[in-house]
Amino acid sequence: MPPVPAASSERSYRPSQENQIPNGSLEDVEKQTRSTSDDGEQRDSRVIKEDPFGDEENAEVKYRTLRWWQAAFIMIAETISLGILSLPSALAAVGMVPGIIMLLGLGAIATYTGYVLGQFKLAYPHVHNIADAGEILLGPVGREIGGAAQTIFLIFIMGSHILTFTIAMNAITGHATCTIVWGIVGFIVLWVFTLPRTLKKVSYLSIASFISIIVAVLITMIGVGVSPTPNLHIDATATVAFVPAFLSVSNIIFAYAGHVAFFSFISEFRDPREFPKALYLLQATNISMYLIVAIVVYRFAGIDVASPALGSTGHVVMKVAYGISLPTILLAGVIYGHVGSKYIYVRLFRGTRHMSTRTPLALGTWAAITFTLWVIAWIIAQSIPSFSTLLALITALFASWFTYGMSGILWLYLNRGQYALNWKKMALTTLNVSILAMGAAVCGMGLYASGTAIHDDSSGGSWTCKDNST
Repeated sequence: MPPVPAASSERSYRPSQENQIPNGSLEDVEKQTRSTSDDGEQRDSRVIKEDPFGDEENAEVKYRTLRWWQAAFIMIAETISLGILSLPSALAAVGMVPGIIMLLGLGAIATYTGYVLGQFKLAYPHVHNIADAGEILLGPVGREIGGAAQTIFLIFIMGSHILTFTIAMNAITGHATCTIVWGIVGFIVLWVFTLPRTLKKVSYLSIASFISIIVAVLITMIGVGVSPTPNLHIDATATVAFVPAFLSVSNIIFAYAGHVAFFSFISEFRDPREFPKALYLLQATNISMYLIVAIVVYRFAGIDVASPALGSTGHVVMKVAYGISLPTILLAGVIYGHVGSKYIYVRLFRGTRHMSTRTPLALGTWAAITFTLWVIAWIIAQSIPSFSTLLALITALFASWFTYGMSGILWLYLNRGQYALNWKKMALTTLNVSILAMGAAVCGMGLYASGTAIHDDSSGGSWTCKDNST
């Protein structure tokens, strides 16, 4: 499957208002967006719309400013922070060999599904979020379902970042104050940093975020290597009950669950055709770091490795590692908060002057939207205090679809009527149907596993001052 040709000009790419794929790109979407039925043609005609940000020639606030490498760093900052912290414990649950196979296999599939999302965005330039894609598939009903699912998913992830912030602050300060207080501090900090409306301002901070998580995991790996767990025990394979095994699988899936924001990111590219470059850099970085960190930490921490993984080191090293990782914990949460808020903001003001100006109504509405989402996220963080269980619940409900199942549906929609055109189409059809089935299976089994884990959790840590870093 040939990559999308890179732009050779510095000019901002202005997508056509018509649903068509740029010449010479995306060879496998041969039918482009033409429908093979009257119903499909009517549906396509309903969703031919303008780019979400309109004409930015004289706009006060310009959104389409990202170069591919800036977007890649944002995507890396979005994906790596939380996901990487749960992977050593996933290997401890299922064994070294199955864990490595899943990290490689799920990463490869996530790369392909991300590429399909890029195809869909080029075919329908007006798509800014999951709701827009849902409208193409199912009309107004699909728009509401997609928008609600995306918003809930992002709020849950925002909550997981507040939870991680409380764990970090309790570890750094030795539980100097009530965990609920740290949650409020995290909520305020994250809300303030979400106030800028464009992603370009976040892209420069994402470089610092990437450096911080690299240094933090290096310190963690050195810490567990210098002081390995006494009577260390590791397993090449492990026999484990269904619930803990599937919780581990869910955590690996969550580590690749950045796809929910891809449409929003691509919408702010100067040239959306450069998205594959950012995607490949993201996935190469993800898979490499996940493998190295998971294997090394599990190798020296053994089956009792902590989740998040930074808690597997000595007391002093753990404090240092958490302190250094704070920028990435915060910034990744900011990115998710930005994407969730931008969906609501674009839906309210799309096509109006408030979309690209700094009017009091525009500024006040953006501040109110971000504040509301972070308040809800804080409530979730206080209600589900187990890091791994929260990630498993999020994965089952949403990441199973946004990272895997949904891309299978979108590919089948783009290629409707050509599933058996040639051997390549038949192979891709089989692949995408399998990905769709995989997403449904992960959703069903994950809900059972995470629900059972929440029911059996006897820690009593909801809405309490208890130290959650131990």
